[in-house]
Amino acid sequence: SPAEFFAENKNIAGFDNPGKCLYTTVRELVENALDSAEAISELPVIEITIEEIVKSKFNSMIGLVDRERVDEALYDDYETAKAREKRLAKEARAQEIQAKNAALGKKVKEHAVSKSSKGRGEASFYRVTCRDNGRGMPHDDIPNMFGRVLSGTKYGLKQTRGKFGLGAKMALIWSKMSTGLPIEISSSMRGQNYLSFCRLDIDIHRNIPHIHLHEKRDNKDKWHGAEIQVVIEGNWTTYRSKILHYMRQMAVITPYAQFLFKFVLDAPDKNVTIKFARRTDVMPPVPVETKHHPSSVDILLIKRLIAETSKQNLMQFLQHEFVNIGKPLAERLIGEMGPEFSPKMAVKSLTDQQIVRIHQLFRQAKFDDPSGDCLSPAGEYNLRLGIIKELHPDMVATYSGSAQVFEGHPFIVEAGVSVGGKDVKQGLNIFRFANRIPLLFEQGGDVVTRTALKRISWNNYKINQAQDKIGVFVSIVSTKIPFKGTGKEYIGDDISEIASAVKSAIQQCCIQLKSKIVKKIQAREQQERKRNLSKYIPDASNAVYDVLQEMAKSHASKKKRYEEGDADILQKVSDHLITKETLYEKLTQHVEKVDYEMALEYATQTGVREEPREDIYLQSLDGKGNFFDFHSPIFVFRLFL
Repeated sequence: SPAEFFAENKNIAGFDNPGKCLYTTVRELVENALDSAEAISELPVIEITIEEIVKSKFNSMIGLVDRERVDEALYDDYETAKAREKRLAKEARAQEIQAKNAALGKKVKEHAVSKSSKGRGEASFYRVTCRDNGRGMPHDDIPNMFGRVLSGTKYGLKQTRGKFGLGAKMALIWSKMSTGLPIEISSSMRGQNYLSFCRLDIDIHRNIPHIHLHEKRDNKDKWHGAEIQVVIEGNWTTYRSKILHYMRQMAVITPYAQFLFKFVLDAPDKNVTIKFARRTDVMPPVPVETKHHPSSVDILLIKRLIAETSKQNLMQFLQHEFVNIGKPLAERLIGEMGPEFSPKMAVKSLTDQQIVRIHQLFRQAKFDDPSGDCLSPAGEYNLRLGIIKELHPDMVATYSGSAQVFEGHPFIVEAGVSVGGKDVKQGLNIFRFANRIPLLFEQGGDVVTRTALKRISWNNYKINQAQDKIGVFVSIVSTKIPFKGTGKEYIGDDISEIASAVKSAIQQCCIQLKSKIVKKIQAREQQERKRNLSKYIPDASNAVYDVLQEMAKSHASKKKRYEEGDADILQKVSDHLITKETLYEKLTQHVEKVDYEMALEYATQTGVREEPREDIYLQSLDGKGNFFDFHSPIFVFRLFL
């Protein structure tokens, strides 16, 4: 059965090891929650909780009584007396070497704590809970939605977040394999006065749900959404950074969502709580389902479309089941297919040979490219806002390319490049997104990584690739992401259309940054010039005053006569109305004036006000009046009526 196949090949769906299983479970639940909220145009509010369950608590949950070990030598973590003596001797030698190094003033490395052999049976268990404010699920559909693999609702051609269409089903299969405990689902849809509760697991061999409890409960709070709770084996220690990195990147690409992440332990002082706040209420449009482009279909897909179509004849089939085929083009195609084809022939009567002929013509004929109207990119505004709120960079630039085509599928590349920021390492920090979800694994072979490392000449844009803190963000959306590898964790570098679009998008961002960096360098040079001028003011004022004094003496002794204006100045020097202090003050004022004028010119060019700036975030108004949004790449102007 499909469930059995994925249970035996769980690495295909990202369930390679306990740590990766925990990460993938969190990812699947969060992405399902986002899809659910966006489907009803609701600003997502998602709470994800990971609770560690110690062995004794897990045993009590499944009704298993703890037993003392009888035969110690039977266990994987058993240590013989000889092995223990050898380990202690090794630790003693290491401590002795450390003491000698410390006495000699050498840098002492912390002694690595010897790993206690953890038995294979001593696994860690976690209760993962995800709660959202999405559309919820119909009461009668819940068992099949979770307990039957490949029963998804994502039919047709459409931009989707999921990679395999398994969602939480794979988490349930892993739960069944590692703990044997069922999954619990609470759900309610808008306007429902009841809440659906379902506890179930899956019959892996028959691929059907095994329902423990399925009932309706009171929904006093009028809540809508879903809460999914599953207990699985995992490893928080090894995948902690990946999970937190995933949540942070998700907050970058969806700044209109609010995430609350919790990790709960028995020891409260080690708990982790991170809130990723919402910074905008502007959501991307919902992706639209579209028809297949003739150049993207294969023979099997044509047969499936013929089997599912409601159209009777070949002419109607071509016009209504494919994009960019109008009536005139359909007539020309049918005429080119051969004498055995006619516009009025029944589409269901096509033979295998005739279907192959249609497929061959589709591959050879010229069609207009599909439009990108069906796609839903994050948008420059959201991408820029997400980068600013999570990384706080010194400067950022974003770019959104126009729709392009790869093998009949439209795609859009968006990019952002930031310089500086907090929690950003020196060098290139690459953030990859496909259909608005982060890609964290197998980065080396990805088209974004290779382009940023090998095809962008950062020095040409006044950016130091080795020393600057550079963030490179690239988001690709399409009706079909050309993933590589079984895990679908990266996009190959061998697709010229995508590689070219990624390079162009990053370069456009770099061009924007270059002008900002050049102006910043000019401002720094102005400051340096002011500092240098100010340094010489005392010497210059002394030298000028000495010259003026000599000139004043010559003028007084009538050895040399000066014009009226100069004579007045020399007389003031003789009368001590002009002193060294006067010259010092005048020179200082002149340097300040020149610096202010240059700074004002710089501020005017860059659009910066004279007063210092402070980052602020305007919360959205609660008013429910009618309004229009006017979109720009860097802001949204909202006009209330």
